[in-house]
Amino acid sequence: MNILQRIAARRVLSAAVIESPDHAVPLAKALLAGGLDVTEVTFRNVHAAECIRRLRAMVPEMLVGAGTLLTPEQIDEAMAAGAQFGVSPGFNPGVVRAAVERNFPFVPGVVTPGEMERSLELGCPWVKFFPAAAAGGVEFLKSVAGPYAHTPLRVIPLGGINEKNMADYLALPMVIAVGGSWLADRSLVAAGAWDEVTNRTRRALTIAVSRHSPSE
Repeated sequence: MNILQRIAARRVLSAAVIESPDHAVPLAKALLAGGLDVTEVTFRNVHAAECIRRLRAMVPEMLVGAGTLLTPEQIDEAMAAGAQFGVSPGFNPGVVRAAVERNFPFVPGVVTPGEMERSLELGCPWVKFFPAAAAGGVEFLKSVAGPYAHTPLRVIPLGGINEKNMADYLALPMVIAVGGSWLADRSLVAAGAWDEVTNRTRRALTIAVSRHSPSE
């Protein structure tokens, strides 16, 4: 099972903004206690790389990705810290090319069919549909599914995903997983509310398991 296939197997991706490196390991352990061994650390502050280094060193069972990668330099920084995959919020061809050239598993953000096709062309068939809810959500993905059903395109929606709607997304064959920050909400992390992170994770995985994994 390769890196991205492991995300598909879990069907849930936690995206966390970690304000302090001291929160990284407790957060990872809270996610693991809930049954999830995949997380994305967003590059939204200067602590992201250090958080990734600590997770790789101290929680080796966790698959750790880097999110909000906006430049090739950030890809290099994430890889140097030990990130095992990368995610971007939008579609920047230069960033996608840099990831492909470095053989770095990468999930670029897309919001249009044109960006989906460009991602396929550049060698990234797995994409992040963001911001999912604001961009049309489930109905949008249903509309674009037909023309791409025969391609390797697979989608991870983020943005407005939560316990109430995640099952609707996971019911779509082209959706391999859903992601979001609700599992490890910034306020929960800041407060050290690890039991609540574990509870949210456990509930999300229960919902995910109720949906059959889409065929590859």
